[in-house]
Amino acid sequence: MKKIEAIVRKTKFEEVRAALHEADIDFLSWWEVKGQGTARQGLIFRGIAYDVNSVARMYISFVVRDQNVEKSINAILESAYTGESGDGRIFVSDIGESIRIRTKDRGDESLYNK
Repeated sequence: MKKIEAIVRKTKFEEVRAALHEADIDFLSWWEVKGQGTARQGLIFRGIAYDVNSVARMYISFVVRDQNVEKSINAILESAYTGESGDGRIFVSDIGESIRIRTKDRGDESLYNK
């Protein structure tokens, strides 16, 4: 089992969520987050300088069986891509154990994905 975490543009979130649904990944969590990357920029509007280094992003997290890792990653890559700086990141980590509380299923059987 793997945990996949992705940070994507807020404007691409619905596309990413739809792509994951098409890849049979329906159980996921997400948060609105702010972050700062390496790009530094400022905005001047009506003579007032604004710091726009803090950028709104969506943080997506879900756990999948090993056989679903590549299709999940590809779904995110294809749907979140703009080709510009700031498209985001994907992180993949190992999960030692998973237990569904209601049924007490353990391991792969505790996950909803196929």
